[in-house]
Amino acid sequence: MQHPSTQGAAVSVTDLACRRGDRVLFRRLSLRLAAGEALQIAGSNGIGKSSLLRIVAGLAPAFAGSVEVTGTIGLIDERPALDPVQPLGKALAFWQRIDGAADNELARLGLSDLLDVPVRYLSTGQKKRAALARLIGQKARVWLLDEPLNGLDVHAVELTEALVAEHCAQGGIALVASHQPFDLPGMGRLALAEYAA
Repeated sequence: MQHPSTQGAAVSVTDLACRRGDRVLFRRLSLRLAAGEALQIAGSNGIGKSSLLRIVAGLAPAFAGSVEVTGTIGLIDERPALDPVQPLGKALAFWQRIDGAADNELARLGLSDLLDVPVRYLSTGQKKRAALARLIGQKARVWLLDEPLNGLDVHAVELTEALVAEHCAQGGIALVASHQPFDLPGMGRLALAEYAA
């Protein structure tokens, strides 16, 4: 049975082009994702992976083409949406007041003993796991993950891959921009270099 918040999730990108400054990074990119599907956007740094996710999220304009998303969107990028001054527990509680109460998987993510630590003092890996906790609590249908494995040890990499697999098994969608291998059975792969302008 699908989680009610993930039913009917879909992402449709048609003839998309992205321009940054005077440079067109990619063009004529089309993709379709239905509930339960995942796709890795692969490519070197600077090729436009982050820009693509921001366009899909509605945070940046497309130079050409269109994007249609059915379902709520959750984005994790290099800037975790957590107040750096607040202890982790309070920073997550802020979002729970907006998103509604949810199991953030804190124990599973290894964060239970860090709730009194200000977010700015967390390591890179801890911040990544804290961002995942916030994403899980958001109950978004569509996960956009920008380099989610950077700064993670082997155990945290496996945990991140497992969480994404569970999200998709419940009918969610994952669009993962990463230059690193991402182990997820059935995951598609799009090489962004093939759409370079």
